Amino acid sequence: MEIEKSIGYTFKNKKLLEKALTHTSYAYENKVESNEKLEFLGDSILEFISSKYIYSKYPNLKEGEMTKVRATVVCEESLHKVAKLHGFSDFLKLGKSEQLSGGKNRPAILADSVEAVIAAIYLDGGLEPVDKFIVENLSNEIEMATKHVGIRDYKTVLQEKLQEHGEVKIEYQIISEKGPDHDKIFEAQVSCDGRILAKGTGKSKKEAHMSAAKKALEIIN
Repeated sequence: MEIEKSIGYTFKNKKLLEKALTHTSYAYENKVESNEKLEFLGDSILEFISSKYIYSKYPNLKEGEMTKVRATVVCEESLHKVAKLHGFSDFLKLGKSEQLSGGKNRPAILADSVEAVIAAIYLDGGLEPVDKFIVENLSNEIEMATKHVGIRDYKTVLQEKLQEHGEVKIEYQIISEKGPDHDKIFEAQVSCDGRILAKGTGKSKKEAHMSAAKKALEIIN
């Protein structure tokens, strides 16, 4: 299958891969098993391997910092990127109503399918190939997260600053995305009670939000 070339793993049991890409909506309509149980297993495998990688690769991080890095990376946004990079939407089996409502592009569905594929790789080939898949696809995200783990949370600082004299409405918006799926640059803006304060860019939505908050603080100060 074409998806096997993209993810860099050839399944001995192709049915495992098919199941990993079978959404509950399709399973219900066609009376087959969905990827829900694989997703459950894949979530645990992903957490274990990412924890092991962070522990061995970044020995200077404290326990709390390692937890923050893992939480930043093991999330829907990161897994959605992996799914888009490998074109998972082209291979997902969805029910008719889910297809019509744009399910193939829904971040939650795509992120869940990545966890299911992780479990399928593990069941088919063991820890070595699944370790390779996870590290290859998330090492850049982990590296980026480690660079920001010790930095002050500019969004929190900005919120405290703006709410010194009472409640205000602070909003963050992604206003543009540039570049290929594997190397996107996001631009965000932050506004207070409808007034735009600043804009910032980053390689993830979170990073762009943080950059905008930092710039807003510089302007206010």
